[in-house]
Formats: sequence, C-alpha cells, structure tokens
Amino acid sequence: MFPKYDVIVVGAGHAGCEAAVAAANMGSKVMLVTMNMNTIAQMSCNPAMGGVAKGQIVREVDALGGYSGIVTDHTMIQFRMLNLSKGPAMWSPRAQSDRMLFAGKWRKMLEENTNIDFWQEMVTGLVVKDGRVCGVSTGMGIEIESKSVVLTNGTFLNGLIHIGEKQFGGGRAGERAATGITEQLVELGFEAGRMKTGTPPRVDGRSLDWDKMEVQPGDEEPGKFSYTDTPRLTKQRPCHIAYTSQAVHDVLKTGFDKSPMFNGRIRGIGPRYCPSIEDKIERFSERTSHQLFVEPEGWDTCEIYVNGFSSSLPEDVQYKALRKIVGFENAKMFRPGYAIEYDFFQPTQLKVSLETRLIKNLFFAGQINGTTGYEEAACQGLMAGVNAHLAVREEEPFVLKRSEAYIGVLIDDLINKGTKEPYRMFTSRAEYRILLRQDNADLRLTPLAKALGMNHMDERMEKVNTKVAQQKELISFFKKLSADPAEVNPFLETVGSKPLSQKVKMNMVILRPNVGIKALREHAPALNEFLNNYDEEVISLAETTLKYEGYIRKEEEMVEKMNRLEEVKLKEDLNYNGLVSLSLEAREKLTQLQPRTIGQASRISGVSPSDISVLLVHMGR
Repeated sequence: MFPKYDVIVVGAGHAGCEAAVAAANMGSKVMLVTMNMNTIAQMSCNPAMGGVAKGQIVREVDALGGYSGIVTDHTMIQFRMLNLSKGPAMWSPRAQSDRMLFAGKWRKMLEENTNIDFWQEMVTGLVVKDGRVCGVSTGMGIEIESKSVVLTNGTFLNGLIHIGEKQFGGGRAGERAATGITEQLVELGFEAGRMKTGTPPRVDGRSLDWDKMEVQPGDEEPGKFSYTDTPRLTKQRPCHIAYTSQAVHDVLKTGFDKSPMFNGRIRGIGPRYCPSIEDKIERFSERTSHQLFVEPEGWDTCEIYVNGFSSSLPEDVQYKALRKIVGFENAKMFRPGYAIEYDFFQPTQLKVSLETRLIKNLFFAGQINGTTGYEEAACQGLMAGVNAHLAVREEEPFVLKRSEAYIGVLIDDLINKGTKEPYRMFTSRAEYRILLRQDNADLRLTPLAKALGMNHMDERMEKVNTKVAQQKELISFFKKLSADPAEVNPFLETVGSKPLSQKVKMNMVILRPNVGIKALREHAPALNEFLNNYDEEVISLAETTLKYEGYIRKEEEMVEKMNRLEEVKLKEDLNYNGLVSLSLEAREKLTQLQPRTIGQASRISGVSPSDISVLLVHMGR
C-alpha cells in the first residue's frame, strides 16, 4: 500500500510541518502522518508568532529554508518590533496572525511539495528492529516502513484536559489524545515525565466595549520575518489592553477549591513564565491588577483571544470573572480556558542532532522534548528533519553552535541540562546575543543551508552576498565622509549631543548616543544622496555594526576561545568512570550524556572547571 519512506514525521503541528519540509527540500521522500488533516499547523494557543528571542528564532528558521516566516508574512494582521527602546540585540519581531489563514497557507505549501505524502490516522507505536527504527504502526494495524522517524506529538501523548473538577482525555479542545507511543518508549528504556500548559477562554468580540480599553496598534512601518520577497502589510488590525482588578480576583478565588492546579489533580509542571491567572493571583498576592492583551484571531472573525487570562477554573467562575473586567461587562464566551497535561521525554536522552541515544534514526522535536511555544517547536522540527535526512544517508549531523544561532542555544540547553519545566527561549539564555540579532540571521545561517543542499538557496545566497557587499560599502563610506559642523550641529543640539567644533568622520558622529542615521541624513546632503542607493534593512544593519563594533569584536573573541574547546573531540567510548580524578557527579553526567566535545562537556550541569581540566590533561592538552 505504501512505499518505503526516507522519513516519517508523526504530527503536523509547527514542529512536524517544519520537519517535513526540511527533509523534503533536501531530497527525502517524506510521509507526514496526522490524526486530523484539518488541523495541520493549528495555532492552538495564541494567534501570534515571534516575540522576545522567539522572533529571532523565526528569522533563523527562515534563513535556513524553513517556512514559518513565509507563512507568517502572508497571514499576519499586525506587526510590531518589540524592545526598540533597548539595544538591537534585544529587538524582537512579533506578529499577530490570522489563525485560519495561517493553517491554510501552511497546508497549501506542504501540498505543493511533491516529496511529501500524507496519511490521516493515529500512530500508536514504532517498528523497531535491532535498535533501529524501521517505521510506524497505526491504530488500524497498518505498518508504514521508513528509514527514520521524527516524533512531534505536541500535547497529544496521553493528553488530559482539566476544567475545574472535570477532566477528560484530549490533545487539544475537541480532539482526542494519542496513546501507545509513551508506553512503548518507556518499555524501550526511555524516561518519561508529565508537563502542563494552559490556554485562556475565547470570547465574542461583538460583546466587548472596545472604547473602554487601551488601543495597541501595530508599527507605522511594519516589518516582516522572511528574507524572501513576501508581501508587506498595508493595513493592520489593532490589539487592545485591559486589566484585571481586585473584583476580578475575588470572583476567581471562589473557584480555587475546585482548581486542579491547587487540589493536586494536575501532576505536570507548568511554564513559569506563562502562569495561569489563578497562579498569578496566588504568587503575586500583593498585586490588585494584571495586564491582559485582547487579541483578534483573524481578519474576518469576531473570536478574541484573552492573552494573560489562562485558566483551568470551572467555566462558570471564568465567565463571572471575565464580566468583571472593564470592557467585558457583557462578554460572551465561545469556550472556557483549560489546562492540559501531557507526556514528554527528558531531552538529555537525545544527541545534539535530536536523534535519540537509545534508538538509531529516531528523532524527537517540539513539546515531546519539554519545550513550549510555536517557535521553539518549529526550529526543533527543522533541525530534526534535516538530521533525519542526513542520518538516512549516513552523513554527519548538522549542528548549530551557541555562537551561531538561538536554535543552537536552545538545543544545547536541552540536551546538556534537561528541563524540569516547559522550556521557553529568552535573550538572556544566549551569551552571544549581540552576534545573534534578528537582523543578521540570513548572514549567519543561509550559507550553512546552501552548503547543506537545501532547495531554493541560490537566490537567497545572491541576496546575502549583495547585502554583505553593500554593508561593507556603507561602513567604508561612513569612515571616509566628514561631517560638517554647520550641517549637523543643529540636529545634535536637538538630541542633547555636544556640537562639533571641527569636521570629524561620520562614523564617529553615529557612535554618539541618541544619534541615528535616519535622522542624521536629513541634515547631511552628501550622506542622504549616497544612502538613496540602499534599502533601509542594509542601512540599519550597517548602523548597528558601526555602533556596536567594539562589543561585537569582544563577543567574537569569546567565541574564538570557546571554539578551541569545541574542536577538542571526545571519544564516544571514553570510560569516564576510569578517570578517578573527575568528581563523582561529573563521571555520572558525562557517562549519561556522552558529550561530543570538551566545549559541550563544559556546559553540562555538575561538570566543574576542574573536571574540564582533568579531561584536557587526559586528552594531552
């Protein structure tokens, strides 16, 4: 009935979609198996992509040939660049999407790829022979053969939904849970755990009093995620901001005795940085108000997502509390919020390629690894899809360093440290964040995707080469052009900067605080005339490079030092228990995780600098 596939991807969420297109665009024959073809790429929680650090990840996925950025650009209803008041390392793009258009665009792009086949059914097990995965088995008793498998099961593995005292099996509202896989993996020796996430109620926008809320518009000049020629927004839908109050909290507290969060029915650990509203009230009892973001789900729907009001309290309590919010006095609820528990597998059981240590050619990506968020799932899916393709061809895995991408930071954190709560990416997790900006993801990663053999990279590389050349031209020009005091002093005075007493090179003026090229060019005709030949993206990139040149150089020096440790390879069969000078904890962790390099070993919790010195001496270094 089926041919033998190179890669089977189980699950068609954000991780599964990216895994399928990554493997397919490298030439693998892919089967994408999902329980419901109508929920491919579903935005099951908030209708948004990007955010702090997460926006950088979407741009990295795009630079590597993934589709999340392209789909978002085609379906967004609002765009905002976050953290513009901070340095460019913190700037993060975020977009509100039309959730129905988003899923539809993803499905269309998947179906246009002739290397991808589809099958709608529950996968209940894996076919494993001699320590290697050979395919999957389904609920109807069908076996589909493949050379590798990528599991991207999201919240569906033994999923359990909680609303007050009610609980029922499900991987998402209105969809059944997936069974069988966890039990088989545990039998094979994998360590499983339980995690929790939640979602807020959805309400009818027609029943809200928008005039009582703060308007949150998009950027006047909206940007985009993809480095390809995707469309730019010409109109946007606003979001709004509302607030809880003591009256809201008092109503919510009436349901605390029935809360699965507080009475022990939920065993899984939830995300620390995205707590439920009842958790916020409990943890921050001194606060009488919490901010809510009232977000539209699309262009042509009245369904509204109440961001910040995630809850698993009884539905009647949620409803009464919602109506105490200013602007929500007549709110109608489409469905209540709920919490969901699901199985995950500790990611320390994975190699750097996201291949499992126990079963050859079996890869995990997304929430099965203990992460949360569309963006975190998408980037893992892409990396798992790439490495599944490479594994089938017995080629070296594709691994991103911490200094190359946020994706590298995420995977490195997961496999070396594991996670006790749903892992979410933040800029603070990256030690080289000045290098890992959202504006240079294509310069960092597109050459790597081209070298991998990813499809459709020739045109992208032409753009990258042009961008690099133009950036150098601009920087060289700034260092040669002199700023005339008579032209620029009036502008410098308006921003509180000391006026020039003589001509200086333009790059020295740009180094000053509060001085940007966009405003400066209006007062320097020669500069303005030259810049007319360049687009804003290249000008902004050149400005950032000039302003932060010293910091960039320091980070590059740090990377160079760390890379020396990354070049020292460790033998796969190294007997750490035989190195008695290592601490007992180091011996246990190193034996369990089997790091590939000294650099990776240095980032394992419990491995001290003195343990690294012992390893270096053992290696003759």
